[in-house]
Amino acid sequence: MTLLRTVARPMLASMFVYGGAMALKDPGPRAAKAQPTADLIKKIAPNLPVNGSNLTRLTGALHVTAGLALATGHVPRLSALVLAATVPPTTITGHPYWNETDPAARANQRIHFIKNMSMTGGLLMATLDPEPHKKFIGRRAKDKVTEAAASVADQLDHIRH
Repeated sequence: MTLLRTVARPMLASMFVYGGAMALKDPGPRAAKAQPTADLIKKIAPNLPVNGSNLTRLTGALHVTAGLALATGHVPRLSALVLAATVPPTTITGHPYWNETDPAARANQRIHFIKNMSMTGGLLMATLDPEPHKKFIGRRAKDKVTEAAASVADQLDHIRH
């Protein structure tokens, strides 16, 4: 891992590890904000034991697990994708600035909303970050197709001669 990745990945992951640990330890007010989402899930899958607290803890566990994986460079692209997928719904649920009537509270919630969307952008960029000695998956696929075409051409030449 390059020095940049060694520093940047833990920095990007730090908020998820910390926030996830806090959600696991004490879902508290997060659970109340997550309850409407849990209610929607319950309508779709009535047999699931879903409530705001369970949903908050599940998200917290995902954040800790994927955050640690990203920070340590284990499956970094997959862990960044998992985190990027969880941020928008938790942000919409947790920071609905459009519902705030107090201007100061509205501004504070808007800052958190925008910050989280910015973090999502960083995570999405991290999903495209190849390891330094490993080509990007699109390039690897193109190389395999080129190799296969060359192999077929060689075999056809061999058959013709």
